[in-house]
Amino acid sequence: MRVVAGSKRGKRLLENNFEHIRPTTDKVKQALFTKLQFFVEGKRVLDMFCGTGALGIEALSRGAGEVVFIDKNPKSVYLTKQNLKNMGFEAKVLTADALKILNANWGQFDLILIDPPYKSGLYESALKKIDELGLLAEGGIIVCEHAKEDEFDFSPFIKLDEKRYGNITLLYLARQSASA
Repeated sequence: MRVVAGSKRGKRLLENNFEHIRPTTDKVKQALFTKLQFFVEGKRVLDMFCGTGALGIEALSRGAGEVVFIDKNPKSVYLTKQNLKNMGFEAKVLTADALKILNANWGQFDLILIDPPYKSGLYESALKKIDELGLLAEGGIIVCEHAKEDEFDFSPFIKLDEKRYGNITLLYLARQSASA
């Protein structure tokens, strides 16, 4: 695993030796951030269920203004903190259940990355919480990485795009505009 592009391009992330973490492959990460290449710079990003922190670190490498990382597993948080330290980045990293810790006082995010364990059933709950708290900024994007066979209701958000990479699907969502 490495940082694909940006200021830390080519730098390796720490090896994941924990069974509970399924890191995003470099191929999928590159596809995701190539699609968002002109969107990320200066943006506020939330990396829910961060695992190794690879997605949020990629966003920082590509110029994101701020990234908040959340994972309830202390091993994931440790790995994320070590990866951030090795890259020379500072960010807020929280050991918590993302669905319980988030509240309206967090402000809004321009990009929200949702990548919980596959088949966890957390996608709908996360999207509901994001909507309920108004966490997605106007013009913001949510990206859900999930197994291709996973199906879930993403309303009230609308699908911008969906791409498959082998067994992995990236689903890009946005808030439905008032004129729609």
